[in-house]
Amino acid sequence: MSTKIDYYWRLFATGFSFFTFGLSGVLLRITVFPVLGIFSKNPVTKKTGAKKVVQLSFYAFIGFMHRLGIMTYEINGLEKLNRPCQLVIANHPTLIDIVFLISRIPQANCIVKDSLFHNSFTKGPIINTGYISNANPEQMLANCVIGLQSGETMVIFPEGTRTTDKNKFKFQRGAASIALQAKAHLTPVILTCTPRTLTKAEKWYQIPSQRFHLSMNVEDDIVLDDFLAIEQKTIAVRRLTHYLQDYFSQQREVYEQCNRK
Repeated sequence: MSTKIDYYWRLFATGFSFFTFGLSGVLLRITVFPVLGIFSKNPVTKKTGAKKVVQLSFYAFIGFMHRLGIMTYEINGLEKLNRPCQLVIANHPTLIDIVFLISRIPQANCIVKDSLFHNSFTKGPIINTGYISNANPEQMLANCVIGLQSGETMVIFPEGTRTTDKNKFKFQRGAASIALQAKAHLTPVILTCTPRTLTKAEKWYQIPSQRFHLSMNVEDDIVLDDFLAIEQKTIAVRRLTHYLQDYFSQQREVYEQCNRK
């Protein structure tokens, strides 16, 4: 009986969490950001303040889900984040990965779907923070490089979307291209979710039989010297992309084995 009560509570709490998340986006757009605009006339200062507001709201959201009993989480290597000209690349197992990452990176920039710029629940935070649209791929890459070279921290999912095949990564070349062009600090983050939930193949209400555990493991930077030394940039991008796919596959397997013990 207690197991059923726990399940239905987590189902309700999951729906309530996402409702709260959407409502928060609207409230930020109509209250906080207009006030921020009044006191921050400088566009750069305004974006900095908006990013901090989003980071704090995401931090609160993760804590909210944890306190409701939906999830547990752990973070290893947090001290390796939050550096200038840092490109954070992560795998993408769940719907809330970007929320989890940005909640720990106060001034992160990231790429978002163009459709979210027109969504009533998300467009306020996205527009005010200056997040980068994926509408124009060439412009998107250029904006990422410019941001990194100006000292920003960027978060990118090389897969481009949530993982669709549990056992295989398929990285796009954009992340590798951005890293090499910007000569950024390339920091991999391995995300694991046990049991699997909030994947691309599941609806939000298809929750697991127990609360899920989300872990963030920040690895050491990947040295780019060998790839930068390759004269043909297309070859360098391709080789780095393949290297990252293999790296993430190996590291994910290591952490998933640890989680099963």
